[in-house]
Amino acid sequence: MGIRRNGTVLRTAAALLTAGTAALSAAACGIADAGETSIVHKSELTIGVNTDQPGVGARSGGSYSGFDIDVATEVAKRLGVTGSHLRFAPVSSKTRESLIGKGKVDLVVASYSITPERKLDIAFAGPYYVAHQDVLVRASDASAVKNVHNLAGKRLCRVAGSVSYPRVHDEMGVAALPADAGGYAACLDDLTAGRLDAVSTDDLILAGLAAKAVKEGHKVTIVNAPFSDEPYGIGLRKDDVDGCEKVNKVLTKMYQDGTMPRLLHKWFDASGLKVTTTVPQFEGCDEA
Repeated sequence: MGIRRNGTVLRTAAALLTAGTAALSAAACGIADAGETSIVHKSELTIGVNTDQPGVGARSGGSYSGFDIDVATEVAKRLGVTGSHLRFAPVSSKTRESLIGKGKVDLVVASYSITPERKLDIAFAGPYYVAHQDVLVRASDASAVKNVHNLAGKRLCRVAGSVSYPRVHDEMGVAALPADAGGYAACLDDLTAGRLDAVSTDDLILAGLAAKAVKEGHKVTIVNAPFSDEPYGIGLRKDDVDGCEKVNKVLTKMYQDGTMPRLLHKWFDASGLKVTTTVPQFEGCDEA
């Protein structure tokens, strides 16, 4: 009886040891899997970009161009992803957070202003640039619109998901009239056609829109009365702290080695916009 009892004890101990080992292995695998989903470990990347912002993020046929496109390409290269392993996917102000959350894109580089509300859902590396919200009007209206407060009673473009119109109307209390459009390229079309009176968004976007308008024979002007800071961040999954920290290191190096200043001058010098070429103050990467 004693021998059988001891045998039972040994079998029980062995079973418990096996179960414990399996549990530890599963936990280890879970940690590994979590780490492997970081962009740091990916050999392919899909980056969400805008397609309707000339000079910032635009698509013509199957090719993309603009400041954000160049930034995204350079960041990916420094993460070890180039050529056919890098893909771009169209995003809009309305879809950016959801595409990150659903895993449809790994990063978003799309004139993406960092806000406390957005940080509840995703993480931001950067900012890689701090833009400033301003106003674009037809040249014939420039004498009547000297600053954002002159937009009261005027038709101001509103793009779903963008914070630009709410900042003017809600935060600053300017009684502008909403004129809805599907994106900022559509805002420009409506402005030059006389269907609205002004477009207000980040100065980098306005610079690109103004250059496009001039090229098409229209006369527009940037009011040059900025009224907010718009820190452009690179959006990624909220729990990817390693990825966020790695991208911050990449962005710092891009400023230090002259890459970011070169890209800023490349895309915006022709518009007369005075860009800032020093490293912005980065946001933290820790999960909230």
